[in-house]
Amino acid sequence: MQYWIPKALAVSVLVSLSGCNVFINEAHNERNYRTHEGVKTPPSLAQPAQDPVYKMDVGQYDNNPEATNYRPPAQVLTVAKGSWVEEGDKKARVYFDKNDGIVDLDEFVWDSIKAVIAENNATTTKEDKLLGIIETDWYAIIKAEESWLWGEDASEDLERFRFTIEEKSHQRTASLRAELIDFKGDNTLTDLLKQQLEVRALNQVVAEFDYRYRQLEVENRKRQGIISLEMGFDNKGNAALVTEQSYDAVFDRFSGFLERLSFTIVEINPDTGLITADYNKPESSVWDSIWGDDVAQLPIEEGQYQILVSKTKEGGTSLTWMDDKGETLEPGTMNGLQQALEAALIQRGIKI
Repeated sequence: MQYWIPKALAVSVLVSLSGCNVFINEAHNERNYRTHEGVKTPPSLAQPAQDPVYKMDVGQYDNNPEATNYRPPAQVLTVAKGSWVEEGDKKARVYFDKNDGIVDLDEFVWDSIKAVIAENNATTTKEDKLLGIIETDWYAIIKAEESWLWGEDASEDLERFRFTIEEKSHQRTASLRAELIDFKGDNTLTDLLKQQLEVRALNQVVAEFDYRYRQLEVENRKRQGIISLEMGFDNKGNAALVTEQSYDAVFDRFSGFLERLSFTIVEINPDTGLITADYNKPESSVWDSIWGDDVAQLPIEEGQYQILVSKTKEGGTSLTWMDDKGETLEPGTMNGLQQALEAALIQRGIKI
């Protein structure tokens, strides 16, 4: 996805940040540079003695008005969970530790590389999973539009990269190295530019690894909801929602879950396990669907409800729903409520 910002807007931002003197500050103008001459004595006085051991030549400076682009070496960004680098490593290399939920670490890294190559509209010229090597065809790691700020009509340099995955014998850690294997363009390929290109290619994979693992975490959290929330009965024979989880775990967190479903907690009685809450159906908007903040509407009327949290004889927990008069909801309503609550738990990845 490409983002375009008008040049005039960017210049106005730079001016506002730099202050009004940005166009008249000539502190670095070449005419402001001075060299220090030796001490000059009047003709009527003798020149002071100077030890030749400490004599220094007058400095000469080449005041070049043209700005020179000096850049430091690029850094590997360890933004992904479990990623790290070895201090002093001169190669464009990063290490990944096997995070929870990842079944095959080198496969996870491999898929991240392939996704980055596809995102750059490139192809591969070599794929060897046994050796953990992927070599790419030509593509531009730095796009031409990235230099719009300087007003240059720069042509894109093209590069080919080799990505190498090396997994430790314990299969809990894997390294990924990016190497520039070919280059063509108008710019001169210096050692610094080569290092910057390799690190940039590597950082793209690190970012993709991070994105994919975040998605995996969301899916794992979704699977950790109360999947066992089923229709059943409490100890008095009333229709209730039943889960195998313990009473303490459910009672401590269930009120917080209700608040996410448009309930307003009125009272919590830890002695009896009774939760009193008011329900107001949420108002949905187009922004909710865009941002993924849709709140599930439950198949019950607005009003006040009482939820009795009790231990079951089997060691689990029952949730008995009652209206404001203390009458248990009908089995048909409870069945629809069970399905809506379970769907909300899974969709939001909430664990109770």
